[in-house]
Amino acid sequence: MPDVQALVNDFLIKLKKRKIEGSQATARQAAELLRSVISQQRVPYTNQAGALIDAVRAVGEQLIAANPVELAVGNIVRRVLHIIREEDLSLTTAAISGLNLSAASDGDDDDDGDGERDEHTVLSAAAVAAAARNALRPPSLQTLLEDMPESVAIPHTYSSGGDSEGKSKSADKSSRTRRLKHDVIEAVNELIQDINTCHEQIAEQAVEHIHQNEVILTLGSSKTVLEFLYAAKEKKRSFRVFVAEGAPRYQGHLLAKELVTRGLHTTLITDSAVFAMISRVNMVIVGAHAVMANGGVIVPVGLNMVALAAQKHAVPFVVLAGSHKLCPLYPHNPEVLLNELRSPSELLDFGEFSDCLDFGSGTGSPLLHVVNPAFDYVPPKLVSLFITDTGGHNPSYMYRLIADYYSADDLVVRRRVALGN
Repeated sequence: MPDVQALVNDFLIKLKKRKIEGSQATARQAAELLRSVISQQRVPYTNQAGALIDAVRAVGEQLIAANPVELAVGNIVRRVLHIIREEDLSLTTAAISGLNLSAASDGDDDDDGDGERDEHTVLSAAAVAAAARNALRPPSLQTLLEDMPESVAIPHTYSSGGDSEGKSKSADKSSRTRRLKHDVIEAVNELIQDINTCHEQIAEQAVEHIHQNEVILTLGSSKTVLEFLYAAKEKKRSFRVFVAEGAPRYQGHLLAKELVTRGLHTTLITDSAVFAMISRVNMVIVGAHAVMANGGVIVPVGLNMVALAAQKHAVPFVVLAGSHKLCPLYPHNPEVLLNELRSPSELLDFGEFSDCLDFGSGTGSPLLHVVNPAFDYVPPKLVSLFITDTGGHNPSYMYRLIADYYSADDLVVRRRVALGN
């Protein structure tokens, strides 16, 4: 089995050097890495969930710092932390139910028993309820069970040997440890499956939104948009697509070529022609880099201009995004880096403009500055509808949808430093 730290270091290098293209690939590889971290993490008998959370936090902090702009990495780290909390709470709830059933069964078997057992049952129920309210905080459920009277915590199967009782207790501890890790890994596997199939799940909804003889506008290149449009065409919808080229990388050229290859009527336009063509458009459909908690969207550069044009002409602006792109942070959070600057070579030929870039002014700075941002921010008031792998949602509902995927304690992924250190 490969060393976990080696896997972490390799992924960190890929993030820092921007060798992973796209949020889906980044999210999938981050989830697979965290799954390896969890599977090889040794957990104690007590506070098992806390140990897993600390391990994921330690790795997640490094991943987020390696590429802060790729918010999908932080999203996956927080999703995995939420999974650990949910699975631990599920096991806690199951243990509480088992204790209640055991206590009720004991009461039926011995209605004339002394008051000592009833007293233990009442105290245990109160203690377990307190533990459930403070899930993942010491004392853990395992500590609570170990400190309980044997009449409640252990079924009444008496044995003549003390060794067999100790072995049974040790086996029970080991079983609980394996159960938590197993459940967490299974949930992470489901998360990876959801990431892999998000395009298909979003595309299945295309026929509900694209109608006959409509004109759709998009900008740049997005696999989610490509599959969405193609799915509508497969359902015998006849429509035309306007593709803005998405300067300076001109990803729209690639999308237009792919659409034509799949048999869709496509018109390629310049970015500056969007406002002139928007009056002929029935709907704008775009992909997203990240969806923030307030319903705002981080998108490829140029789409804010498209959103403003769509609002001016009352054209619906629809955003397609997988659930791994839903970010629990707000744009004003200090942890959020909304943009990054790409190479000036995408805009200028250095050979042709070398005289402008020389330090010839005598002031120590070049005569020409080149700014090439990668992303735009579209506020929620410009978005008409979000379509995710769970369905269509209004921007005002996104905070509630995001709350189902994350825990409030994990918004800032940072290891807690012990007092006195």
